[in-house]
Amino acid sequence: MAIKQFYLLGEPSSSARNIELESTLDYEGLQHLIAGQFAIVEPTEDAELSTTSDVSSSEVPIAIAIDGKPVREIPGPKGLPYIGNFFEIYPDHLGNHQRLFDQYGPIFQTTNMGRTIYQTNDPQLSQIVFSESDFFTKKINESHPLYPIKNQEAGVFLGDTDTPEWRAAHKFLPPALGPKAVRHYAPTMQQTVEDAFSVFDYFDEQGEAWNVYQYMLKLGSQAVGKLVLGIDFHHFTSPNALPHELVYRIAESLTLNKKVAAWGDWYAKMPFGDPKKLRDARGRIIEMVNESIANAARGGVEDLPLQDAALKASNMVDYAIRATDNKGEKLPESSLMQALVVATGAGFTTTSSLLSWLIYSLVNYPGMQERLLQELIDNDINAETQMTADLTDKLTFMDRFIKETQRRHNPSYQPARTAKVDMVLPGGYKLPQDSIVIPALHHVHNNPAVWDNPARFDPDRWDRDEVKNRHKAAYIPFAAGPRMCIGFNFALQEVKVFLPKLIYRYNFTRENDGPIEYDPMFQLIRPNNLYVRAERRVKWPPKTEQ
Repeated sequence: MAIKQFYLLGEPSSSARNIELESTLDYEGLQHLIAGQFAIVEPTEDAELSTTSDVSSSEVPIAIAIDGKPVREIPGPKGLPYIGNFFEIYPDHLGNHQRLFDQYGPIFQTTNMGRTIYQTNDPQLSQIVFSESDFFTKKINESHPLYPIKNQEAGVFLGDTDTPEWRAAHKFLPPALGPKAVRHYAPTMQQTVEDAFSVFDYFDEQGEAWNVYQYMLKLGSQAVGKLVLGIDFHHFTSPNALPHELVYRIAESLTLNKKVAAWGDWYAKMPFGDPKKLRDARGRIIEMVNESIANAARGGVEDLPLQDAALKASNMVDYAIRATDNKGEKLPESSLMQALVVATGAGFTTTSSLLSWLIYSLVNYPGMQERLLQELIDNDINAETQMTADLTDKLTFMDRFIKETQRRHNPSYQPARTAKVDMVLPGGYKLPQDSIVIPALHHVHNNPAVWDNPARFDPDRWDRDEVKNRHKAAYIPFAAGPRMCIGFNFALQEVKVFLPKLIYRYNFTRENDGPIEYDPMFQLIRPNNLYVRAERRVKWPPKTEQ
């Protein structure tokens, strides 16, 4: 056994520490030993001392480089006193974050109102951040962007990992959102979009354009209302039907949360203004969801094992109040209510934003609409076709079109994780314990170091080897790891039912030009000023000759 001194390159050699080296230790074992001693997330591959004998024969303290680089602080812009970098980020955080990535590299830090956040556009770093490991977890502390609406009882999205609430939610909810369960929601999804036709037909008859996000919000939430809570929101009883109060309140809370989070902890504690409005909105949301649970329970329910309940239930509230585990236990009542709140809010805000960007891609990128329509015709899809998962699986170009839209215009951009310890990341970046790191999805998906010509909208790139062989964290529209979005099957099934029905019936054209605007004070990226005409088709192309 030998004792050798090691220190991190970039720090003084006087910081070297003694480490005992077993004589039986091989070089890979040595790397992991040193990494564990210094909390290096991934051991470096290249080194001047490339064998254990080289290390053992060294007479001086040994410097540890990370990817050939010294350890260093994570860079970022200098800000104003207390305000920090707020004005360097807003009102256009997507554009300004890109500028900061260009200036500082694959990871940078900013501070707003005393709250420091780290962002990365690097797939390797993103994969590390999203893993529930010795280094990272989802712990919503005061610096986390979801802190103002944190709710541990919700478990799924707004709570910390490795808690009883999270474990319960992740036992009970995934069966209701898995591929098999989501498949039997398809008829309700189809009925939802077909119910909207009367409104879109009216606008066509009047020669009127309509705001895409406003009506995709109605459409997405109409489906989620039925499939999560068993509520008909009546969004398409008339062209001017108002969104249901629950939809309005959830959208309001997401806007208010972003405002409150952006202005720091002191602002969140204020007993008036936006912080009070946020608390009031959350209280009203809970009241309405509790009403839906009570209504569902009045009819009497048959308790069923998790998987059986998922396949027989007509909606998630029906599933959640009857599903039992192998011990006969149910999801606790408080967790049930909070989980449904999250499933409702996350369900319609993400799908409505994604649907809006899909329509943007239809009208903004030449030839897309024609290719999608032709694929429907070639698969014998018409106005009477019942859309099923087996059928949508055959629409390979539509799948590539959706992927490319999510790559280029992903609605979600700030899934954050928390550092469990002080660590050294690949590239030599030093990250303190409790730091919040955001894999910036838009910038990961549009990183020119990862994607060839990322600004080009090209669904066919998904057939090429360069994309098929990409880093698995280069495309993460629903995040990744154990805390990735558990509703991704639901969201994809929904858009794969809605999109064919809309394209077969309507020809979409954009009615306004100029740049698309988004609201940086909303929790998701959505096109706020996109107007389209949806004209009823009167003829369709012939089927492609084989």
